[in-house]
Amino acid sequence: MTRFFRHTTRLIILWFTCVALLSGCQIDSKPKSELDQIKQRGVLRVGTVNNGLSYFIGPDGPSGLDYELVREFASELGVKLEVKPVYRISSLFPALKRGEIDMIAAGQSQTKERISQFRPGPVYYYVSQQVVYRQGQWKPRNLKQIIRKQNDPDATEPQKYLLSVVDDSHFEQTLRQLKEKNPDLRYQVEANSDIHDLLKQVSEGSLAFTIADSIEISLAQRVYPELATAFEVTDDQPVSWFIRRSDDESLYALMIEFFGKQKQAGLISSLEEKYIGHVGTFDYVDTRAFLRAIDNRLPKWSPMFKKYAEEFDWRLVAALAYQESHWNPRAKSPTGVRGMMMLTLPTAKSVGIKNRLNAEQSIKGGVKYLRKLVNRIPDSIPVHEKIWFALASYNMGFGHMMDARRLTRSQGGDPDAWSDVKDRLPLLRKRKYFSKTRYGYARGNEALTYVENIRRYYQSLIGHLDSNAIAAGENGEETEIDDLAVIPAPPIAEQAGTPKSSTEPQEVTETVKKPTTDGSASSKQPVQNEPVQAQPAAEKAAARPQKAAPEAQSDHSQLNSKDNQTEEKQALPVTKPEKN
Repeated sequence: MTRFFRHTTRLIILWFTCVALLSGCQIDSKPKSELDQIKQRGVLRVGTVNNGLSYFIGPDGPSGLDYELVREFASELGVKLEVKPVYRISSLFPALKRGEIDMIAAGQSQTKERISQFRPGPVYYYVSQQVVYRQGQWKPRNLKQIIRKQNDPDATEPQKYLLSVVDDSHFEQTLRQLKEKNPDLRYQVEANSDIHDLLKQVSEGSLAFTIADSIEISLAQRVYPELATAFEVTDDQPVSWFIRRSDDESLYALMIEFFGKQKQAGLISSLEEKYIGHVGTFDYVDTRAFLRAIDNRLPKWSPMFKKYAEEFDWRLVAALAYQESHWNPRAKSPTGVRGMMMLTLPTAKSVGIKNRLNAEQSIKGGVKYLRKLVNRIPDSIPVHEKIWFALASYNMGFGHMMDARRLTRSQGGDPDAWSDVKDRLPLLRKRKYFSKTRYGYARGNEALTYVENIRRYYQSLIGHLDSNAIAAGENGEETEIDDLAVIPAPPIAEQAGTPKSSTEPQEVTETVKKPTTDGSASSKQPVQNEPVQAQPAAEKAAARPQKAAPEAQSDHSQLNSKDNQTEEKQALPVTKPEKN
């Protein structure tokens, strides 16, 4: 009996053990959600494109609208960010389908073919596809005019009117759809080029037409001003991230929540302002003149800009100097401003500059003054936007800039967002508004144009110098899909309700090849101080808005004086910079 009891007990224990083991196996074999797999892996793998908008290596390391946004997304997940940058978008979607990446964040539009195979995320801006041609050449008004030229029996070179697009791109998809409705349409596909290559060839006249996204064209025009848009071939198309289509909703649900949160926090609008806010009216003549000045005048002065820029990107300082004087060290205006950086006499004295007509002193003083302005900008303003507020102050005075912020707040806008404040700058010249401000009338519309011009010059300067470097063979080999950059996720912002700043460079644990294009504004900034309190004299001036307080005066508002005349007579010879 005892032996039977022992045997039975062993069987029961064995049975329970087997059940437990089988249950454990069943639990372990249950497929994990896509989100759980990413968290378990500890890495979010993201495919993107190396260009001046989505992802590039800037002065502070990896930058770009999509890069900064997806970095915040990885931070939300609490995982590292693994970036797979490519130069041709055609390699990204196959990589997503094969499971080599978890998502695509590359500023890609939602086309019918893409939506049928992949799941788009929330929309964060719109683009349209446009036909591009070279300034001065024949401009087609619509697709039918191109088709007539291509099929004209009297045409001597019908191939001159071919449309060229990147192989396996959404532009090729568009042309395939158009050809179904227009069988006589002819186009050629470029297998070994990206959109930047084709835009450059159109600007040089070696290609007649290509198709590109509207924002891509606007950015390219800063480097290739001969580019012009002929007509649109699509309506506005939504731009979004993409993930694989599946029954698993985990990653998509978190993406929806993330975009809703960041739109409300203002991060998305802040990043759009940072990277594409300056893309506006294109001035062909001005851009051409600027690019010629880069080649002809800048080499003489660039060593000085590099020497004194310090924490600023020297190209931003050069763009500021061009806006001020067109790189003319002896520039002067009837209002008393002088030199390369067009400083007033009081400002020059405040930064220790004795001779404004000496180029080296002027650049040194201008940078020092800009630094002082940046240090006065309130810390509530995102780091990467402080420079735009400082440049507006450089033009019209710090007090007027603060008036614009107060006006923005009174109208329900965000006084810490440049995109909101810049819209109020023109109001400072209208009595309805300036009569209620502390420092009175200001030419705010000129300050707005001033800042936006500097941003465009900066963009053109970066692109032109990079283009020259490529032509000289300094760019090396392109980054392929398998070249990874493992970048730790940034710390989550501690201050509740405040948009997380996404400008701090993150430690890169694997080498990222520097791309050939760069489109960001410099985010190198000095250590920020508390805003300087208004002086008693400024408070008195508030009651007399027709007389601006010293801090509200523009660097372009001083009248001529005996000191100006003496300085001009005693101007030292312009110092020639040493050769690199």
